[in-house]
Amino acid sequence: METKVVKIGSSLLVPSVQELVKNPITTIPSRYLRPDQGNQIVSDAGSMPEIPVIDMDGLVSKESMDSELAKLDFACKEWGFFQLINHGMSLSLVEKVKTETQDFFDLPVEEKKKYWQYPGEVEGFGQAFVVSDEQKLDWGDMFFLTTLPVQSRKPHLFPKLPLPFRDTLNQYSMELEKLAMAILVQIAKAVNMKVEEMREFFEGGWQSMRMNYYPPCGEPEQVIGIAPHSDASGLTILLQVNEVEGLQIKKHGKWIPVKPLPNAVIVNIGDALEIVTNGAYRSIEHRATVNSEKERLSIATFCGPNYNGEVGPSPSLICQEKPAIFRRVRVDDYVKGLFARELHEKSHLDSLRI
Repeated sequence: METKVVKIGSSLLVPSVQELVKNPITTIPSRYLRPDQGNQIVSDAGSMPEIPVIDMDGLVSKESMDSELAKLDFACKEWGFFQLINHGMSLSLVEKVKTETQDFFDLPVEEKKKYWQYPGEVEGFGQAFVVSDEQKLDWGDMFFLTTLPVQSRKPHLFPKLPLPFRDTLNQYSMELEKLAMAILVQIAKAVNMKVEEMREFFEGGWQSMRMNYYPPCGEPEQVIGIAPHSDASGLTILLQVNEVEGLQIKKHGKWIPVKPLPNAVIVNIGDALEIVTNGAYRSIEHRATVNSEKERLSIATFCGPNYNGEVGPSPSLICQEKPAIFRRVRVDDYVKGLFARELHEKSHLDSLRI
């Protein structure tokens, strides 16, 4: 079946924060000031449990499958986030992705301009979800691109990336497609949903990558790397590129910093999976904070449902006692609705509730 080429949205062009900080800054420009974020309560490291750790090997081994599935169910229900160890991706490939992403952000600005957002587009270097000239901006740059289906890749972006980065990213994209599907199958088992329904929603689905660069800021409590939001994807798989932490998730009204484990990826439930599981597993608000001295880099890969299909509650999870709580919508309308608004908490998902 032919894949629709979907224009996923647009974002207004804004200056690069990475370039902005190349000259010493005495005053943070007002569009980046977010003191409302700095005032929010961050949990003490000792007072909150760490996010759950799931072992992919454990999920597929006969001996530990049941106990690991129970852990996965708990992680998805209570946290919406988990760290995945033994994910099966080649560690040398993952290291190459990290090194080459760092090199890509370190390119001279003249080189990077080849990959800048076009007016009216969201892919390329820039920021996403900028819908007005008045809104506050994130203290960070992103490089965003559609990676799958292959025919949805923008001709001026993915195919023109410098080598070997293009080949490395292509390989990483294919590995993540397999990994995401393997995780989704296990999630279907954990939530007692028919595995074939999960496959129907997500096989051949869209995949996009957002590479994030958060420069240091002398007053980190005055800015935010990325504002609180939930992801629109089914799953998001996050790779921490360097050692600097910054991801925080919201639980019981407090922000909990996440400490990435070596050789692990961080997985979170997106809005599309909350819809598919009819609210059994919920997407969780998270944000990125900024370090006062060091840059932070990460790559978020969003794995979404198939563009040619619809997204809605899974039929095997709906019954008289548990009616559908979300509307069924076409996937391309779902994606367009996401980029048409400022990124804010769970507002996109809330618009689909019955």
